[in-house]
Amino acid sequence: MKKILFLCTGNYYRSRFAEHLFNRLASKKGLDWQADSRGLAVERGINNVGPISRYALEALAVRLVNLPDNERFPLPARELDFQSAMKIIALDEFEHRALMIERFPQWVDVIEYWLVHDIDKTPPLEALGEIEKKLMQLVEELRQV
Repeated sequence: MKKILFLCTGNYYRSRFAEHLFNRLASKKGLDWQADSRGLAVERGINNVGPISRYALEALAVRLVNLPDNERFPLPARELDFQSAMKIIALDEFEHRALMIERFPQWVDVIEYWLVHDIDKTPPLEALGEIEKKLMQLVEELRQV
């Protein structure tokens, strides 16, 4: 099983949505890929309540993606996460390239960057819809390989 890693700041909203929706889409298409997600600055999520954003939960529920009852809490990115992934995507280049330079400089130019802003710049429905479109394109690309 090949591993894809989604990164965002707090591993609470965008990357978690991407992780769960990718796994659902990949499974439906029979892909040999499994997603995971991590945060580049989990400590900034001091106001996050529970294991995953309610916006991500609601958007996943609408897409019939069921989460386990014991859904994990956000996790910080570690070197091992990068080493074990075949593909790595940070969800907002403006926000995450600087964090990568600061915390994981050797990986800055190895990963792919999307441009999906956090909730302070883009409403959840728009941001999560954009992630969904990018995930569907990604799944189709991976099917071609």
